[in-house]
Amino acid sequence: MKIMPMALLLTSHVAGSMVGGGVTQRVLNAAKIDTMLVPTVLYGRHPGWGDPGGDAVGQDVMESMLSGIAEQGLLNLTDVVITGYFADAGQVFEAAEVIDAVRKAPRSHNGLKAYADEPLTVVDPVMGDAPGGLYISSAIAAAIKDQLVRRADLVTPNAFELAEITGRNLSDFGSMIRAAQSLERPVLVSSLPRHGKIGVMYVDAHEGWLVTHERCEKAPSGTGDLLTACFVERILAGVGPKRALEQGVAATLSVVMRANEWRSPELPLVAAQDVLAEPLVDLQAEALF
Repeated sequence: MKIMPMALLLTSHVAGSMVGGGVTQRVLNAAKIDTMLVPTVLYGRHPGWGDPGGDAVGQDVMESMLSGIAEQGLLNLTDVVITGYFADAGQVFEAAEVIDAVRKAPRSHNGLKAYADEPLTVVDPVMGDAPGGLYISSAIAAAIKDQLVRRADLVTPNAFELAEITGRNLSDFGSMIRAAQSLERPVLVSSLPRHGKIGVMYVDAHEGWLVTHERCEKAPSGTGDLLTACFVERILAGVGPKRALEQGVAATLSVVMRANEWRSPELPLVAAQDVLAEPLVDLQAEALF
């Protein structure tokens, strides 16, 4: 039996908006990656549209869901853990514990071997954005920084979040590169202003790459989730960071282009699924060092 990658997603479930876990699941499933979504909130719509409805998931419920997954032996078969939006600090500590459990677990269960030799931990430090600032509490932000960023194999902040988790003033592009390097782990940074365009940067200990593109007229919520998922699924497929950056940004931009073309208020991930595999644009990364 051919085993496909398995992803554990610890983030939001929003019924009526294409954000959070809904985005990540669709992108990974389209790439033949199985997913387990443990929601941190159960909302009806994105808060940007108004009162979202629903509520946060209690820490006890989240812990119980994770226990069920563990008892089924699925942590042994988890190839990537992706964290996103959290509603309270307790959830962050639950996420930290399950990351540790995945790393300690044997890489097989009931005769089935995990797809990857070692699991990958991806932390999307969902905290806020410019110019609005933080849209979570300072306690949650501190927990993400202290508990999750240090456990990450890859961190995927936007420019505002990079400043928050590093505590640095990002006054120019050089300071953004240095801030990313200060995390001492691979970093994918989005929403970088660059000569009137938008940039996405990848930096690790050995290489740094930047892709830029023209600003879109509008961008629905969820593009950060989309970019992270597109980049990660290509990394899991064995693509190197430079090409994963080029393809991931191109796919994300292509979905946004479709949204603008169709005047869609949400990311049209189902209708535009074809451009995830074959983006409308071909972007080339430039070396940073």
